[in-house]
Amino acid sequence: MTVSYHDIVRASGLLEGIVAKTPLVKSLTLSNICQADVYLKLENQQYTASFKERGAYVKLASLTPEEREKGVIAVSAGNHAQGVAYNAKRLGIPATIVMPKNTPYTKVHHTRSHGAEVVLTGNVFAESLEAAGRIQQDRGLTFVHPFDDPHIIAGQGTVGLEILDENKDIDTVVVPIGGGGLASGVVTAIKSRRPDIEVIGVETKLYPSMYEGIHGKEFTGGGVTIAEGIAVKQPGGLTLEICKEKLDDVVLVEESSIERSIQMMIEIEKSVVEGAGAAPLAALLDHPDRFKGKKVCLIISGGNIDTRLLAQVLMRGMAREGRLVRVRIEIPDVPGALSTISALIGEEDANIIEVYHQRHFYDVPAKQTDVDMVLEVRDTQHGQQVIDRLIKEGFGGRLLGNTSLD
Repeated sequence: MTVSYHDIVRASGLLEGIVAKTPLVKSLTLSNICQADVYLKLENQQYTASFKERGAYVKLASLTPEEREKGVIAVSAGNHAQGVAYNAKRLGIPATIVMPKNTPYTKVHHTRSHGAEVVLTGNVFAESLEAAGRIQQDRGLTFVHPFDDPHIIAGQGTVGLEILDENKDIDTVVVPIGGGGLASGVVTAIKSRRPDIEVIGVETKLYPSMYEGIHGKEFTGGGVTIAEGIAVKQPGGLTLEICKEKLDDVVLVEESSIERSIQMMIEIEKSVVEGAGAAPLAALLDHPDRFKGKKVCLIISGGNIDTRLLAQVLMRGMAREGRLVRVRIEIPDVPGALSTISALIGEEDANIIEVYHQRHFYDVPAKQTDVDMVLEVRDTQHGQQVIDRLIKEGFGGRLLGNTSLD
């Protein structure tokens, strides 16, 4: 099996009016930060907030009438589930989605809202996959693979065609890699028309499966990553073959850089992205010399990030930049002392986020107490300004070092 440029062109015609031709925009601010011309292909603006819609529709549209009547089954805890469920509903195909039991409720809810039957089973993906195999055999369903399928790859490759049609000047494309479906399709589309354009894959260091596969190394992926959409321990056989032949490079990025990229996309571009979607920007942050001076298109693959996780990422980003600081203040253990220091902090235009009033476990005199606070400030210098004011007013205090987030 293989995937040709003509397969991708046919897929593009099939998807006309079905999926959004997402914007390709230049970011002036990111260009200045990264010292490159940075363009963003915003696949997070698809209806299900992910490129996965493309391949899912192409695959489902290829089924025979008999296969459509019996239905399809997929295993996913994220974007593939929603892509299959949404398009199956549009085509009138019964869909069963098997998800691990610990899948966040919002993802389960969204998948069910598209009309799919959701089966929650297994503690890890492998157990869910095994359960899906049993259901597939029992019901005679067609399995829709998340990446290692020619129809899926051809559908994802239409992203590459749109990039070529929308901007003729780009010389580098950076694409996130999990199982390799998106990367395989994009590199096939681009290299067929513009072999001079570099196509570079990016993976998190915790799951370097395509990098290891291309270089003939043992697969070692594992651990908890914020980029769960590309947390794949082993790429597909077909996707590995295509990427090994056609990709120019695969780079690896740190978790902290993915976090920073999520924050930057929110604050600079006002665009919500998930960890996998932020990985291409993280590649520019971790490998600046590799991309300096180039005209780079970053494929922002998706925007389905848990809201609680997003909030945590943004708050950690503020701490990293010194806009959240921890302080320890020594006060007499008397009525009104806490009120006084709160007023002083307010006068210095700082905002109290958290307060920990500790009398029993610190080595302080019995008539004194230490108060730990988290303050929102302009920067670390502003935090020190608050401490200086408290000391001037007769209170002891100091900034506490933030635990390194890098």
